[in-house]
Amino acid sequence: MLWHEVGHPPSRGSGASPCRLALYPGECQPLNPVAGVGDVGPVQPVRHAVPVDRPSEEQTAETVRQVRALTTPEGAAALARAAALLAEGVDAVTALTRLRAEVGTDLAGPAWGIARQRLKARATFGADADRMLFTGDTLEQAGRPELAARRAARLLAGGADSVADLGCAAGTDTIALARAGARVLAVDVDPVARELTAANAEALGVADDVWVAAGDAVELVAAARGGEVAGCGAAVLDPARRAGGRRLLDPDRWSPPWSTVAELLTKVPTSVVKVAPGLDHDRVPDGVEAEWVSVGGSIVEALLWGGAVSATWRRATVVRDGTAHELTADADPGPAPAGPVRAWLHEPDPAVIRSGLVSLVAADLGATLVDPTIAYLTSDGAAGGPWVSSYRVDEVLPFNLKKLKALLRERGVGRVVVKKRGSAIEPETLARQLRGPGSGAATVVVTRVAGAPTALVCDLINQG
Repeated sequence: MLWHEVGHPPSRGSGASPCRLALYPGECQPLNPVAGVGDVGPVQPVRHAVPVDRPSEEQTAETVRQVRALTTPEGAAALARAAALLAEGVDAVTALTRLRAEVGTDLAGPAWGIARQRLKARATFGADADRMLFTGDTLEQAGRPELAARRAARLLAGGADSVADLGCAAGTDTIALARAGARVLAVDVDPVARELTAANAEALGVADDVWVAAGDAVELVAAARGGEVAGCGAAVLDPARRAGGRRLLDPDRWSPPWSTVAELLTKVPTSVVKVAPGLDHDRVPDGVEAEWVSVGGSIVEALLWGGAVSATWRRATVVRDGTAHELTADADPGPAPAGPVRAWLHEPDPAVIRSGLVSLVAADLGATLVDPTIAYLTSDGAAGGPWVSSYRVDEVLPFNLKKLKALLRERGVGRVVVKKRGSAIEPETLARQLRGPGSGAATVVVTRVAGAPTALVCDLINQG
């Protein structure tokens, strides 16, 4: 039974087995239901806002063949041997020479390439990385599995049990959704992405709940009806935001473009879209929650939640030491007041800044901004908690390189960490210029205070 024929995924226990589909509005045909994606024949052209660099059909077909070869017992042996050579620190030329002799020319290059991607992925995916297949592009697009699990749990909390992953790449979101209990239709126009998703779902034991399909997200969203897309009651979308190796800052140039993002959020209320963290707040549709997520002090993703899943206006999620802390606002809290620099300087987490919730933290700390345009806070007391990193202010002076160097030398400071906000200086360059013979250390913050270029000499006390 095919999902598209009945308007919804087959129920568990129905006897229907996962299959690969060629899925377009008004068209559905089964693909080869073996490991990997079968021959779908000609694929309809995909409409993108701008040309997207794509390999030739011959290159794509060869990559698909290589991925399939690596899922065989011979491929697994080649991958294991490549991983061993990589662990031994053998250089690429020597490793490839050995692999060609031991596993054959066809498997040597692909096995070495995947082994290198697995090594990169290990820090993010842990033990799962050694069972998964990635290309460089799909690994770059893949998010952190703990965040994918968090998204999946929230998306399914309202009772949805079938989800369309519209642009599955290597299947990392698909796998998280299946692990959370959903039946997942993984859609991508790229045959390599479909092949990777099928292989990774099989390797991680969720293939029974995953269907892989060829399809155009633009067309599928355009055909969405009754709160469903492609027969699924929920959807995940992660638009491609790069072309030719460069970031696309204009959402209208994403693939699929912003118009499809907005249409999905309207038509399928149980949905989540990953967007660029720098997205203009004015782009966020009414009734849609925008969330910014940071891990260890670095912003890693921004999410737009459809109306059925939205719980607030804006959310900042700060993950520290594996624990997620959430700050929310049901309406724009407005700006924090500004005031003179006091005993403590606080740097809000980037998720707090991007979500526009700095004033909530300021009110909680009894703090003010050092400048109306700068996201540094200052207060009389220290601050704990995840929302800010705090520095004890030792000196405040107008920015002057000569005077700053003299002050640090007088204080016996040799090692300097430079931070900046609202300044054109290069932190690494200034840190070298300020380095001295002393044994002490200090943090120098270069910013604007009441509009004037200012240097603050500080000690870091609380790192979030």
